[in-house]
Amino acid sequence: MPAESTARAEPVAPVNPSTRRDVDPRLLRAFVAVAEELHFTRAAARLYVAQQALSRDVRRLERELGTELFVRSTRQVAPTADGERLLPYARRVLAAQDDLVAAAAGAARPLLVDLNSPGLVFGRILERARELAPDCELMARFESGLTHAAAEIAAGRLDVSFGRFAGLDPALRAGLAQQPVRYEPMAVLLPAGHPLAELDAVPLDALAGETVYAGAGNPRTREWTDLARHLFEGRGIEIAPPAPLAVGPEEFERLMAKHRHPVLAVVDFPAMPGAELRPLIDPVPLSPVSLVWRKGLIHPGVTALCAAAAECVAAEGWLERPPHGWVPAADALIMMSQD
Repeated sequence: MPAESTARAEPVAPVNPSTRRDVDPRLLRAFVAVAEELHFTRAAARLYVAQQALSRDVRRLERELGTELFVRSTRQVAPTADGERLLPYARRVLAAQDDLVAAAAGAARPLLVDLNSPGLVFGRILERARELAPDCELMARFESGLTHAAAEIAAGRLDVSFGRFAGLDPALRAGLAQQPVRYEPMAVLLPAGHPLAELDAVPLDALAGETVYAGAGNPRTREWTDLARHLFEGRGIEIAPPAPLAVGPEEFERLMAKHRHPVLAVVDFPAMPGAELRPLIDPVPLSPVSLVWRKGLIHPGVTALCAAAAECVAAEGWLERPPHGWVPAADALIMMSQD
């Protein structure tokens, strides 16, 4: 039975019309979806959002309008009289907004999409988004880390990126929107001949006493180094000291061969000559990844990327955490939310 069907609606205080703000179209879209589906779970699936987020949006709209829009019971969800009166107006507002976006789409500028590094799974999301929005030009970029990419997004030099949203400065996060995409299992890239390369999977405790490279000193990937600190804490694993910034796979391979440090990676990291990639287990550490863009950015390419990401999540189970998965508590909270 849906959780929203058993919850009692709280009284909504009347709002003085003179203090009422403009209504966020997202809230109207949530209202229309529930009014048409008469079911919060189906409406959430239709909008590619979490059910809890949809319920919050409907309650926020009710607070802003000062009236209850739905009767919620254990058996059904039905519009109130005020909800019935609002529905045609909400549909007209959303139709006008869709017309506005469609009018701009023909001349929309290219959307700059950072995929972090070549060969990662985010490229699949980009390719699907290109299919969903064939008239948009979605241009790939490779900025290497979300810390750098997020600053570029805030400055307007980049539009979209992927990465660990919780690892960003809160002041920077405040200007960004995010959609959880994937709990990506982590791995270790071992130099050829390393004893642990004989294993099919490497228990995390087996790295005790090792010095592991996790991007320390790279200003582009601070969120990744911070994740490594959380993971290694109390396990006897050291983070390798800063190394020169390697630009391109050839330089990365050269530095890895020179220092022979294991490298913290993800299971989809592209194959590299002279190195063996092994998944980490006991526990399975997870890299939490979100789709990130600037708040207020309206572009049909962003809509397509969000829809493409939601498709991949549903088809691949990317947000399903394994029974023994590890992720920092702060990250888990953010991955349960959506801006």
